[in-house]
Amino acid sequence: MGVSSLLIVLVAALWGALAGALLPRPAYRLSVEPGEEWRSARGWLGASPGPRAAGPAAVTAGTCALLAAATGSRPELAVWLLLAPLGVLLATVDFAVHRLPDVLTLPLALLAVLGLGGAALLPEAGGSWPGSLWGALGMGGFYLLLLLAYPKGMGFGDVKLAVGLGAALGWYGWGVLFLGVFAGVLLNGLYALVLVVARRAGRKSEIPFGPFMILGALAGVLLGGLGA
Repeated sequence: MGVSSLLIVLVAALWGALAGALLPRPAYRLSVEPGEEWRSARGWLGASPGPRAAGPAAVTAGTCALLAAATGSRPELAVWLLLAPLGVLLATVDFAVHRLPDVLTLPLALLAVLGLGGAALLPEAGGSWPGSLWGALGMGGFYLLLLLAYPKGMGFGDVKLAVGLGAALGWYGWGVLFLGVFAGVLLNGLYALVLVVARRAGRKSEIPFGPFMILGALAGVLLGGLGA
């Protein structure tokens, strides 16, 4: 790794650490039970601060560093660095209350589509904006079919999350899209199996799917960035 590449990784990690340190408070505010309105349920300065800042900061910093190492100086890196804190925040909230708030999933989808559209206009872009649009439609449509086929297995928040993740994966092509979707399903299944073996979950236990969708998408984007 050259000096310039190392500098990009270090700057990305610093950005991730700073952004991640700000996540506990919104995670606390958004972690309300289904049916409860987050705007009025909790204040920004509630009695319980939620998770400590060090954990989210470390996770977000590591994620941003990996994305920078895989993507290099290509313009889509700016989009990945903006999406990473949102992804960590969504995973935190979904693990806490099995909820993917619209206030996060919809901006993530919009940022992915518009941000990659801007990146496609710059030199040395590593992907395709039409591919990103098709990815958003394809992954969103696939999860919508899963929801209609088995409503108890996921929520509509997963469908809206799939639109943004599909845009990111589709940027690098259909192969990366399929890989990211498969990785998410596989990781979710392995997690469920571990919980069942450890007797911490049963056949009727609800397991959040969003964090594993995000992890699968991260794996796909990393491999797509390395291969671009």
